[in-house]
Amino acid sequence: MLRVFITGANRGIGLGLAGQCLQRGDRVFAGCRNPEQATELHRLQDQHGDRLTVLPLDVTDQSAIDSAVTTVEGFVDGLDLLVNNAGVGGGEDPFGQLAEEGLIDTFRVNAVAPILLAQAMLPLLKKGQRPVIASVTSRMGSIADNGSGGYYAYRASKAALNMLHKSLAVDLAQQGIITVVLHPGWVRTDMGGQGGRLSVEESVAGLLQVVDGLTETDSGRFFDWRGKKVPW
Repeated sequence: MLRVFITGANRGIGLGLAGQCLQRGDRVFAGCRNPEQATELHRLQDQHGDRLTVLPLDVTDQSAIDSAVTTVEGFVDGLDLLVNNAGVGGGEDPFGQLAEEGLIDTFRVNAVAPILLAQAMLPLLKKGQRPVIASVTSRMGSIADNGSGGYYAYRASKAALNMLHKSLAVDLAQQGIITVVLHPGWVRTDMGGQGGRLSVEESVAGLLQVVDGLTETDSGRFFDWRGKKVPW
C-alpha cells in the first residue's frame, strides 16, 4: 500500500489516478480547489472510506499548501508518491495577442506550484518507502519536439516544469527520492478534448505502471504513459 498525494484530483487524470490507486489498495490524499463540488471524489470516498481524504488545495496558495501538509501529517508519518497533476491549458492566444497576466498565471500553476508543493512535502517524502515525485507535464513542453509553434504559455510553462524537475532530481539524488515528469498522452478530458486518442483509464493505468517500475537511475527523466523517453 502506497501513501499517495494527488493534486487536481476532482476530474480527468487526477480523478482517474485517485480511483485506480484506491482500487489497488493505496491510501490516497486528493487535493482540489473546491471539495464541496467534487461529486465523483465523494462517491469514491463512500466506496473506500478512510483510505481517501479529500482536502481543499489551491496549488497557487502557499497557505493552502502548508495546510495540506499539516492535514497529511495528521494521518500518516510519510508519503510514498506525490503526483503533481493540477494544471491549466493557458489559452491559445497567438503571438501578437499575448498578455503578461495570462503568461504569468499559467507559469504559476503549471511550473511554480508543483515545485513549491514538492518542497513543502519533502519532510514527508523523506520518510516514504522508495519515494517518488511525479509531475504531469506534456510533450508540448518538449523543445526538440516543437514543430508547430503556438501555445506559448502552455508550452513554455511545461518546459519550465521539466527543467525545474531536472534540477530537483539532481538535488535530491543523495536522498533516494526519484523525480520524473510524465506525458499522459492525448487524453479525452475537459482539457484534452473529446478528440483525444486515450481514455482516462488507459492513460492512468500506463502512468501508474511507469511509476511502479521506476528506479533511481530513472530520476530526472521525461517519460510518456508507455514508459518511452520523450526528447527534451
